Amino acid sequence: MSNLSDIIEGFIKELLEANSQRAIEIQRNILAQQFDCSPSQINYVLTTRFGNDKGYMVESRRGGGGYIRILKVSTSIEEELKNFLNESIGDSVTLNKALDLISALRERKIITDREQRIMQSILGDRALKGVVYEDRNKIRADVLKEMILASAENDM
Repeated sequence: MSNLSDIIEGFIKELLEANSQRAIEIQRNILAQQFDCSPSQINYVLTTRFGNDKGYMVESRRGGGGYIRILKVSTSIEEELKNFLNESIGDSVTLNKALDLISALRERKIITDREQRIMQSILGDRALKGVVYEDRNKIRADVLKEMILASAENDM
């Protein structure tokens, strides 16, 4: 059984897919009531599952008539890739962050399932066991950037 965060994420993604404008407005309290959870659970899902690195922009307006607007950002692959590399990876990236970024690339159909599995394997601690622990995140970031560029090269 999926956890509540997965269910809320799925519901929001279904709303986005059904909306031809690629943006939705929802009220946090109403959504929380619908899923019988606290508004902070909704905030958690929005923060962890709908960030810029996952291709979404979230705008929130608080107060009585407040709402949350979620917009799926669509840009050219080249522009998306440049932003992704600069903002999401930087000079250093943890294994968990790298795996999240790779999953986001797959979800957005920038890489294939096979490329995702290869990237995950290459960036794992087992593959980097000969590297000093303090240097792994820097090397992981450099390797991840190169793999993304190589996999997207044919698409540009």
